[in-house]
Amino acid sequence: MSSTKLSKPIGAQVLIVEDEAEHADVMADALRRPGHVCTIVGSVESAMEELRGGSFDVIVTDLRMPGSAGQEGTAGDGSDAGMRVLEAAQRLQPEAEAIMVTAHGDVPTARAAFKHGAFDFIEKPLDLELFRSLVNRAAEAVTLRHESGGMSELIQHDGFEGIVAGSEPMRKILKAVTTVAPSTISVLITGESGTGKELIAEALHKASPRAGKRFVAFNCAGQSESLLEDQLFGHVRGAFTGADKDREGVFEYANGGTLFLDEIGDMPLTMQAKLLRVLESGELVRLGSNEQRKTDVRFVSATNRDLKAMVGEGTFREDLFFRINASHIHLPPLRDRRDDIPRIVRHAIARYSEEVAPGRPVPGVTDAALMRLTSFAWPGNVRQLLNIVQNMVVTASGESGGEALPVLGVEHIPEQIRADQDETPEPGGGSLAGASLEQLEKRAIRETLRLTGGNREQAAKLLGIGERTLYRKLKEFNLR
Repeated sequence: MSSTKLSKPIGAQVLIVEDEAEHADVMADALRRPGHVCTIVGSVESAMEELRGGSFDVIVTDLRMPGSAGQEGTAGDGSDAGMRVLEAAQRLQPEAEAIMVTAHGDVPTARAAFKHGAFDFIEKPLDLELFRSLVNRAAEAVTLRHESGGMSELIQHDGFEGIVAGSEPMRKILKAVTTVAPSTISVLITGESGTGKELIAEALHKASPRAGKRFVAFNCAGQSESLLEDQLFGHVRGAFTGADKDREGVFEYANGGTLFLDEIGDMPLTMQAKLLRVLESGELVRLGSNEQRKTDVRFVSATNRDLKAMVGEGTFREDLFFRINASHIHLPPLRDRRDDIPRIVRHAIARYSEEVAPGRPVPGVTDAALMRLTSFAWPGNVRQLLNIVQNMVVTASGESGGEALPVLGVEHIPEQIRADQDETPEPGGGSLAGASLEQLEKRAIRETLRLTGGNREQAAKLLGIGERTLYRKLKEFNLR
């Protein structure tokens, strides 16, 4: 499949809530020039459906919509329609900005909306240049909030794989990291295998006052009880056959720093009791010794198992669960934060191309290949994606004959990935369960238009449909 060169994506996803179709069309046309993708609805009820099923950067709503039913206990004349949309937007799309459109006599109400979270308001009849500028500023505010968030210090070149923070789920996680890192409370990180739990643990360490001390990671899985106790707490000379010298365990080795125990759900019950004593007292005893030793570590643990269920089954101690779960960070699977996939792919290409072809230009990746990679389910999560990108770079290197690496395309994606594509991804991440086919189709079109900067010809090619079909869908879904 050939690559389609994309325009720079500059637009925002805009929801226009306006019961006068002609007025809504004028607003959408005014926003087409800067590349915004507009969805038009004519009632509060339709707006609620879009806010529940879509993903928007800016919501523009008229204050009054006479055709809209009122809230329980109101007259139902539509005078509160815009306020209801604003309330729903704050609840369902908290990252978006809302703009209220109002008649002159409703300015006091619009100002009240401004106090309750609206980005701004604008009076009718609209000054289209002012309106366009206002939407642009609202979109820029959303973008800047996404790009900054006070998290840049966490994104290290050698640890980018698990903490590429573009999607909403990852932004929330890194915000939690920055909030919890300065404290000494224990943190439990949960999530499927390959989601980057150790990298989040290391990010906690790097953002903490202990950053100058050691970060020690240890995996509890597959360890016998005796070996696990030795690895954690150490031993003295003569403690067992072959113990010819004293040896400190990971608790002592990490003293003053951070200790990360992965797969803590695999720890035997008897070892759980010993671990709990150390965490509560800050003291340990090496195997073969009676001497208590002080230890001071920031304790972080992780598991892909359901510890609450294990507590109910009696296979994990409830008191230990409460002790290690003072703060909980859950990492979503990659399929639920697909917005991050293109970023991860580009970072990985840069990393692996430098390994296999040092000093040569970093290759690009075709839009078709990115679409294929983004739509895959990734049961192995980030770890699996990185392995596939590394494979692609190595394959391309073999074709280059010592020259610059070629642009990575669909042909470089391993066959098992190409042959097993997932459903079209939901924009902004999240589960597709429960979404109607119409919602999925609308989301795919909206996101592809954003990707192409509003270029319908390019969007149709990426979607695999004809331009006339796309045009018909745009009219059907009231998209601009």
